[in-house]
Amino acid sequence: MKVEVECYSGYKLDERPLRFSLKGRVFEVLEVLDRWYGPRDIYFKVRATGGGAYILRRNEARGEVEWTLEAYRAEPA
Repeated sequence: MKVEVECYSGYKLDERPLRFSLKGRVFEVLEVLDRWYGPRDIYFKVRATGGGAYILRRNEARGEVEWTLEAYRAEPA
């Protein structure tokens, strides 16, 4: 699922996500839990407002950057 992501850009472009928008709702990233790299992708596992953990993927294909939501896991009650 495509998402819009605002990032912090320090040493590198799109170093880490700050907030993302999903179906018109904005989520603030509270913590980056993990990050890993693929051949053309960077994955971020984040904890965000509203609860739960989200896996966001930054894909740079054909010179364009596309962000997608790859997974979501609710916090245990």
